Amino acid sequence: MATETLVLHSDLNCYYASVEMNENPALRGKKVAVCGSTENRHGIVLTASYPAKRCGVKTGMANWQAKQVCPDLIMVEPHYDLYLHYSRIVRSIYQRYADCIEPFGMDENWISIPYCRSIEEEGRKIAEEIRRTVREETGLTVSIGVSFSKIFAKLGSDMKKPDAVTVVSRGNFRETAWKLPVSDLLYVGPATTRKLVMYSIHTIGDLAEADPKILQYKLGKNGIMLWHFANGTDGAPVMPQEYAAPVKSIGHGTTCVRDLETNYEVWQVLYELAQDLGHRLRKHELTAKAVQISVRDKDLGWYQWQMPMPYPSQSPYEIAAAGYALFRDHYWWPKPVRALTIRGINPGRENDPVQTDLFNDYVAREKRRRVDDAVDGLRQRFGNRIIYPACLQGQLPIAQDRCETVPMPSPMYQ
Repeated sequence: MATETLVLHSDLNCYYASVEMNENPALRGKKVAVCGSTENRHGIVLTASYPAKRCGVKTGMANWQAKQVCPDLIMVEPHYDLYLHYSRIVRSIYQRYADCIEPFGMDENWISIPYCRSIEEEGRKIAEEIRRTVREETGLTVSIGVSFSKIFAKLGSDMKKPDAVTVVSRGNFRETAWKLPVSDLLYVGPATTRKLVMYSIHTIGDLAEADPKILQYKLGKNGIMLWHFANGTDGAPVMPQEYAAPVKSIGHGTTCVRDLETNYEVWQVLYELAQDLGHRLRKHELTAKAVQISVRDKDLGWYQWQMPMPYPSQSPYEIAAAGYALFRDHYWWPKPVRALTIRGINPGRENDPVQTDLFNDYVAREKRRRVDDAVDGLRQRFGNRIIYPACLQGQLPIAQDRCETVPMPSPMYQ
């Protein structure tokens, strides 16, 4: 009998809250929410236990709103190192069953397993065994979707929670998935949902039966991608855990602990963010050919601008200076600034040849490159604050909880 590929999608239930309850048994069965720091302007619910969810607590809700709907809510601060630790343990369990495991954030993974019989029999058996093993060895519960595609496996893991297995096969995906709201499909966010609803596409089935040419006209290439998702014909493979997607941009952003009110404060934040950006460019052996900044004001108004660099660069100073020039040229301080992001875009290889001219001081740029390399080496050995620019001394208006360093879900690959 021919061997085909079985796709599992595993989703650890209420992950952050479950880890906290695992570490502190006194929290088990209670209304628990893991919340970002209000002082650091990250004051939202990151995840909540099922008793808290039943009271109306939702991910992304402001801390004060969560307390309003659930006055006896127990708020716990996040412990990201602990979540990463459990994530590695659970992933090691998956590795007993498959070599091809693709992370989708800390708490979700796609798993590709060859099979010979049927998804309903072999797929459910393997998924149930994984589910039991995770619960017995870690104390955490996991919902697993089993299917022939990544999209329907993901949909399956969302359909039944907690601690459950759902099978979406070639024989039942129309009856199982097509009746669900189109917003349940991966990568159909609120804006795309609104566009689809305007064209009377309310369910996944409506999307599957729509004219792909119209979807392409209305949504571009994403319309075709979503049409394939709905029909189970996308064919996106499960990528190996060590797979690294081509880097299209490298960025770093933060919500400031207080609103910024002067250009100098903005310069400090951009320069601090560029320290990390420069390190990551070196790590990937890339240069930034252009810079993009995003600005969010105190009332959550959002702005974004970009410009080419005079020369490809890894220098934190040069990247921050370009971003600061963008800010000075375009932001006229209608309101104080709440959050900033700076990105190096249009990357090139660090050894790519560069066209020279008569007006650039290449000796000075080479000296700066050597200094940046030396500083980067010292920071890797002794920590980020072992050496830093004088203008970044003192208390910067940036949160120190480092929640932005937590791995986020990767895009789909086709």
